[in-house]
Amino acid sequence: METSSSSMEEEAVNLRADGEEEHGHEPDPENNSLHEPLLRRSPTLTSNSMAMVGAKVSYIESLDYEINENDLFKHDWRSRSSVQVLQYVVLKWTLAFLVGLLTGVIASLINLAIENIAGLKMLLVAEYMTGFAYFTGANLGLTLVAAALCVQFAPTAAGPGIPEIKAYLNGVDTPNMFGVSTLIVKIIGSIAAVSAGLDLGKEGPLVHIGSCLAYLLGQGGSDKHKLKWRWLRYFKNDRDRRDLITCGASSGVCAAFRSPVGGVLFALEEIASWWRSALLWRTFFSTAVVVVVLRAFMEYCNSGRCGLFGRGGLILFDVSGVTVSYHAMDLLPVTVIGIIGGVLGGLYNHLLHKVLRIYSLINEKGRMAKLLLSLGVSLFTSVCLYSLPFLATCSPCDPSIDAACPTTGLTGNFKQFNCPDGYYNDLASLLHATNDDAVRNIFSTSTPTEFRPLSLLIFFALYCILGLFTFGIAVPSGLFLPIILMGSAYGRLLGLAMGSYTSIDQGLYAVLGAAALMAGSMRMTVSLCVIFLELTNNLSLLPITMLVLLISKTVGDGINPSIYDIILELKGLPFLDAKPEPWMRNLTVGELAAAKPSLVCLQGIEKVSRVVEVLKSTCHNGFPVVDQEVPSPVGMPLAVTELHGLVLRAHLITILKKKWFLTEKRRTQDWEVRERFTSVDLADKGDKIEELVLTEEEKEMYIDLHPFTNTTPYTVVETMSVAKAVVLFRQVALRHLLIVPKYQGAGISPVMGILTRQDLRAHNIINAFPHIAKRREEKGKSNES
Repeated sequence: METSSSSMEEEAVNLRADGEEEHGHEPDPENNSLHEPLLRRSPTLTSNSMAMVGAKVSYIESLDYEINENDLFKHDWRSRSSVQVLQYVVLKWTLAFLVGLLTGVIASLINLAIENIAGLKMLLVAEYMTGFAYFTGANLGLTLVAAALCVQFAPTAAGPGIPEIKAYLNGVDTPNMFGVSTLIVKIIGSIAAVSAGLDLGKEGPLVHIGSCLAYLLGQGGSDKHKLKWRWLRYFKNDRDRRDLITCGASSGVCAAFRSPVGGVLFALEEIASWWRSALLWRTFFSTAVVVVVLRAFMEYCNSGRCGLFGRGGLILFDVSGVTVSYHAMDLLPVTVIGIIGGVLGGLYNHLLHKVLRIYSLINEKGRMAKLLLSLGVSLFTSVCLYSLPFLATCSPCDPSIDAACPTTGLTGNFKQFNCPDGYYNDLASLLHATNDDAVRNIFSTSTPTEFRPLSLLIFFALYCILGLFTFGIAVPSGLFLPIILMGSAYGRLLGLAMGSYTSIDQGLYAVLGAAALMAGSMRMTVSLCVIFLELTNNLSLLPITMLVLLISKTVGDGINPSIYDIILELKGLPFLDAKPEPWMRNLTVGELAAAKPSLVCLQGIEKVSRVVEVLKSTCHNGFPVVDQEVPSPVGMPLAVTELHGLVLRAHLITILKKKWFLTEKRRTQDWEVRERFTSVDLADKGDKIEELVLTEEEKEMYIDLHPFTNTTPYTVVETMSVAKAVVLFRQVALRHLLIVPKYQGAGISPVMGILTRQDLRAHNIINAFPHIAKRREEKGKSNES
């Protein structure tokens, strides 16, 4: 029988910069250009799992979300008492509670730190004649702190982290994304970067922070320092950890917008690839805990004990007391807002893609280049924020408004800046404030003459430029706030242009513009609609908000993918989309198996030397276990070959590490295995075959693989279409999919091959089948003609 390798996605072969193979050397972390494909491709379906993780070329592999039903798991499941089952359920809800509690506390502290640091900076600008020097120096210092921490200690803390979380929940293990160092740098870096006035938000980092907390709570202690919490032993699997990280991501969105239902829907619509009703309840419970914590901090801060500002940095736009009325004629400008949002969102995604490619060329020069790039963007931002308000004319304060006018240094809509008493600078009200306060100011209602058209136009143009240049530098950053600021500016401009022809307030136009641009760039609808409704606290906005989101998403989908999909592609993370390509229905999984190298199988009772040889010669994660010459069923004259199941690489290394060997070739009894192994032992990962030392005598002994083999792997018939296999693979969250022949019988191998994530990716299939690419090109030319 022919043998072959299973998991082509885990074939981690080091590559030279020129593309040649070289074993035993680490790739240069700084030497990577996004002009080169991050996932190396070859004429067959064999592909290397390399991706950009934290601006560094790293090896990646898939996660084992499938339940491994081997003999040890079955015994453990049968032997669990009702008390242990209750303990498992209680611990799940306890961890969900802790995730929400810690996320809410950390988010509140981050918000307060940002507002107080930014408030102190604004007071210095207003107090001294050399305000520009203080303003620029403070911003450069804060940016240096954030960038230095990311570059030196945790490169994976840079950026929002949402694309990597999305890939993790899709089944891709991105290295070092949820470690302690990443969490600490993310918290401190977010405070410093947002306080520095950079055009970025803390919303994306909060999602990453919540996910890091969930991951660390669920792993049961530090693997590096050998500290384990035994009461969390049942959570030492990727499946339960995935559920916790989903709760953490939902809690992060809730902490950013004070939107519990929106956080749950964000995880369901945008992040999670796999969902079930029990997970819905736990994510909702986590977000409810976050809201309680945020409300407690807000009540505490209302007494003035939280420093210079005291609102907690939450984007609050409560218009529950505002009467929202609109007529049939108002649907035209609302439709225009949606169309503009879709077009601008698609254009923003396209330009940001180009900027990120340019930044990759700069970042590959080394750490100093990353720091200088971040400081350069900070300097440019500071110059623009400080100098542009001088272009705006001073406006007289309206005595009919109850708000303080003008204000100096503190929060408010009417910043005095360079104006005399009784006058305010409307552009300074937007630029000399934290991003959250800028959103409140531009969203303000019943202020039709507060902002001049020229000021709004300058604000819109500036944040379009800063939004492109800021994202991608080596600091924790989020996309929500920059997009909200851009969208609200053009929305308010349109409301100002409509004047008396519309009954919708200018502040509501700003809200609709922000929602439209977010849907046009991120392509979210349901979760965004709920988030904005929870922010505004007014159900009257529901119909027009739904209309704007549907239009902008439809227009954006016709231009390019969402911004997160673009980032996933740039980083080289093998994300599996929910919808397969149409041409995949013309291929079968049997044809894919034929395009792969021959399959490596193991026998049920295997020699130690054979197992070691297979592990050292391949980097695959799963191997079919086949029993030859099994007694034939009744009516069959010859012996047949049986597919016993699939054994994982980590389990083989655990067996070798414990040296559970047999002196003779025989099957073991159940009690023999349970004396040395438990299901918890098989959950440990990270050991390498190179670290094991075996004598020649031990290599001549045998291993019984039957107790460790998953006897119920997912299998498909060789005639199944690739499109159907992609849907099955993603919906069930698989790592391996075995291909069995259509006809069974003596002399026929029971397994033809194994499909993994990399085998089902569109570009890998096209490289292995060039005729598909040619047909697509010919079809495209015929459509153009």
